[in-house]
Parts: sequence; C-alpha cells; structure tokens
Amino acid sequence: MTIREASAQWQGTLKEGSGRLRLGSGVFEGAYSFPSRFENGPGTNPEELIAAAHAGCFSMALTAILGAEGHTAESIHTIAKVHLGATTAGPTITRIELETKASIAGISVEDFERLAQKAKAACLVSRALAGVATITLKAGLVAH
Repeated sequence: MTIREASAQWQGTLKEGSGRLRLGSGVFEGAYSFPSRFENGPGTNPEELIAAAHAGCFSMALTAILGAEGHTAESIHTIAKVHLGATTAGPTITRIELETKASIAGISVEDFERLAQKAKAACLVSRALAGVATITLKAGLVAH
C-alpha cells in the first residue's frame, strides 16, 4: 500500500515556542504555534490539516460513489470544520462538521443525500477519525 508522510519540528516551550509542519510531498510547509492552535494566532495547526484532509477525502469518496451509480458531478465543494474542545482527557477534537454542495445533473435531492451519507461513512478519513464523538454532514445540491 501507499505510505504518506509529513513532519513537524518544534522549538521552545509549549506556549512560547513555535514549529513548522511540512508535507512529505513538499507542496505545503507552514508555521504553527500555541496561538495558531488554541487561539487565533497566525499560522496553521494540526486540526486545520485534518479538516483539509477530511474535506478532500469526502469529496473524492462522493465522486466515486456518484460514479458507481452513473452520476458525474460538475463540481463538488466541501468544507470541514474541526471543533477543538476541552474534555477531562484534555484538548480533544469533539466534533467535525462536513458541508458539501454539488452540481450534478439528473439526480434527485433524496438520492444525493443518500449517496452523500454513504460517502461520509466510506471516506477513509472519516473512518480514521471514528474516535470523534460527532461527525455531521449537511449536503446540498446547487441548481444545475
């Protein structure tokens, strides 16, 4: 199977330190810090990268499931919102909200919703994040 990698480097203390996240492909490298993760400071954070991975994975899973049923999407746009909250275990991803909008000719709203829910369950990132208490999906068709 395929192996993907990314790396992180950190210097300093938790609150005053900083680090860099880098994708193994080299297409992204960014700074991260306590403020970028737990406040609204500049830079990225692991949760934002999880959101990007989930949105991308879901969009591809939906494309595959639509194709298996004979539908081709003109476009699919997905936003993933990863919620970070406090629990007794410490900071935790408590919820992920997926919102997708697609332009697809010849599909009913009911069939689209059914296939979108199927994609949410099939997406390998959704399955990898099974420990997240709640993952919701809001799916909408764009007028074609």
